[in-house]
Amino acid sequence: MLEQIKTSGKPVAQIANEYGINLKSVYNWLRSDVPKSNPILETNRLRGQNEELVKLFSELTYDLKKKRKVYGHK
Repeated sequence: MLEQIKTSGKPVAQIANEYGINLKSVYNWLRSDVPKSNPILETNRLRGQNEELVKLFSELTYDLKKKRKVYGHK
């Protein structure tokens, strides 16, 4: 799994989910297995964070639009 993360270009979260493994555990394994300066690890870490932020932003935007409808705001 770690090799797939390093070479596939897929987000770490996606691969962890495919294997049914906790994302934090995967990152801990990667940190202990790979030197800190590995750009693939950093790219995958940032990609995972970006996915989480996009999801959170989407949820917050949806909630805000929903509340605006309820209270009659545009």
